[in-house]
Amino acid sequence: MSLTYHQMPPDLFSAVAAGGGGPAAIEILKQAQHSKHALLVLGVMAAAEKSEHAQRALARRGYDLLRAIQRRDPATVSSVIRHPSAGAWAHRTLVALRGGAGMPGAIPGGLAALAAAAAIRANLPAEIEVPVCDGMVMLPSLGAVGPVEAEVATLRNTGCRTDLIAAGRRITIPVSYRERTPGWHPLCLVRAGSLKLLVDDVDPFRMPAAPNLATAIDPDSWSGVISEAWTLLELHHPAVAREVAEIVTVIVPLMRPPHGQVSSSSPETFGAIALSRPPDACTLASTLAHEVQHIKLSALLDLIPLALPDDGRRFYAPWREDPRPVSGLLQGAYAYVGVSGFWRRQRELRPELDAHVEFARWREAAALVTGVLRSSGQLTAKGREFVQVMEGTLQAWQAEPVPEMARRRAIQESEQHMARWQERYGPIPAYPAMAEP
Repeated sequence: MSLTYHQMPPDLFSAVAAGGGGPAAIEILKQAQHSKHALLVLGVMAAAEKSEHAQRALARRGYDLLRAIQRRDPATVSSVIRHPSAGAWAHRTLVALRGGAGMPGAIPGGLAALAAAAAIRANLPAEIEVPVCDGMVMLPSLGAVGPVEAEVATLRNTGCRTDLIAAGRRITIPVSYRERTPGWHPLCLVRAGSLKLLVDDVDPFRMPAAPNLATAIDPDSWSGVISEAWTLLELHHPAVAREVAEIVTVIVPLMRPPHGQVSSSSPETFGAIALSRPPDACTLASTLAHEVQHIKLSALLDLIPLALPDDGRRFYAPWREDPRPVSGLLQGAYAYVGVSGFWRRQRELRPELDAHVEFARWREAAALVTGVLRSSGQLTAKGREFVQVMEGTLQAWQAEPVPEMARRRAIQESEQHMARWQERYGPIPAYPAMAEP
């Protein structure tokens, strides 16, 4: 598997720091993440061979098949390796093989599952044993087969038929592998204009550290709101729409909370966003604008360190109920530059008070946190440069007027949040004002 050295040129670094990035920067981040996943796959293979793990032979056969398919169809292998959960599986398996504490058990045989998925997608004949985990065989980017009452199953793809055979049972994966059939649980594809998203409610690695994952959801119940949100982004937030279309490939459903909506992303799953079913299109559009910022910044951090190692200090974040380290503040501030930018444009479409309140509140919140970051002493030189550019974007927005009632309500909501926080954690230190751009 060929690998490339990646770096972010200064002008594109500044473009990302300002809140956007553009196609060239996004492409660098995507290519770097592909190389990261490929390195992790190589690492799993090397660590498995050095170990006494029971699946090391499965891993070797899977890796050999993956390389053979790559020679025939490199684009398909790249697509499977890029799949968000493939990165999480590889990372966690590699850490576990190296003896990392507190991580799930190693599954190096997942290399065989990657290879099987690539063979199916490339429509190439192959036969390989694949691991069974919790009664299911996961084929990353495709779906899951099961239940299976065995530890290992055989995946046989003839080019016109695909079967999983285990314990005397045969389960056929349909040629149209997005179709649900008995024993086959596909990742469903949702299309909205130029946007294509897989809805993943089966892969155990689909979103690490998310305790409220939903299962057996009905993708049709999501398609309408996704389509409406995408129309809103394409027509009125084209820069956000381009980034979402280029970066986001998977939606991971979360259980709906009693109130509002929850969402998250992870550095381990580039391209995936976990979220509960949104109540309306505007909420989803705002969530996508928020989470795509996290995904970009996490990918950039794999190329350029922006914060020093955690020194144990924790700080107030206006969007959280708990104290945050500098790394969390940086992620939050960058995400809320995206949120502020969304509401800045959205208030032109929806002149009602709520849109102005959202813009006023989150531009002020992000500005407050950039001051904390700047004074923390916990940023690298590139981190200070990144925050300074962020501040420039926010500084320009401070001069934009909002209705007085919206300004007062934004202040009231911010003060209420701060009061709740101080009641639990104590006084918040005075932070320096925003720097001049």
